[in-house]
Amino acid sequence: MCRYRALVLTVTSVNVNGLRAAAKKGFVEWLAGTSADAVCLQEVRAEPQQLPGHVREPEGWHVVHAPAAAKGRAGVSLYTRSAPDRVQVGFGSAEFDGSGRYVEADLPGVTVASLYLPSGEVGTERQDEKIRFMGEFLAYLKGLRERAAAEGREVVVCGDWNIAHQQADLKNWRGNTKNSGFLPEEREWLGRVLDPADGGYVDVVRALHPEAEGPYSWWSYRGRAFDNDAGWRIDYHVATPGLAARAVEGHVERAGTHAERWSDHAPVTVVYDR
Repeated sequence: MCRYRALVLTVTSVNVNGLRAAAKKGFVEWLAGTSADAVCLQEVRAEPQQLPGHVREPEGWHVVHAPAAAKGRAGVSLYTRSAPDRVQVGFGSAEFDGSGRYVEADLPGVTVASLYLPSGEVGTERQDEKIRFMGEFLAYLKGLRERAAAEGREVVVCGDWNIAHQQADLKNWRGNTKNSGFLPEEREWLGRVLDPADGGYVDVVRALHPEAEGPYSWWSYRGRAFDNDAGWRIDYHVATPGLAARAVEGHVERAGTHAERWSDHAPVTVVYDR
């Protein structure tokens, strides 16, 4: 995996489950060792000034943090090796632009975005919020794809989409058909995002591993979910077809043991041949 000096773009996405805690448990060491050109973080749950300097602005990285207005919730960040040409927080939503759920940056030839889609909870306002977000965000994704195409750019929206699209995307799918994250309407919506005639995007890791169970990217801390690989694949690289076609490698950076985890999610890394 190479950096911008080569014609390869490596992008990693990970929900850190609280960046301050993750930084104490292994995130800093992981970031120092990664070959990624861009790292998309979700669920940062901190104001920039609350982060140690070596986490807030690590040497060798250009960083944009988009915290939520509600303290200690959500929050997304983007770390890039090269200075972005343009940065945008939010997607033009009166309701959601202050919620710390979306940030994008223009790098040479590609827009990279970090997304933290609401998790939802059936029968509560949280699920209603998720549905509203999904409706607004699909419209934005279509416009983003069209604008990028007009400019000769590609797009990749990385992040915690909080939806398992297919049965192969979670271990216990039968027991979750009535739970947020695997509801029929959520799966249908993500299907629209990935429909060539609608959203027009590609699930890059699934395209690289069409027959695989998983690879899962989130495991509950309860029980032995991690040890038994009883997980969910809810962290995606969703890219425009031109960029997706140039993906040559995609994998989940699963910790070797439960004790080595610094989040309940694992980094999802894709290498794109530019």
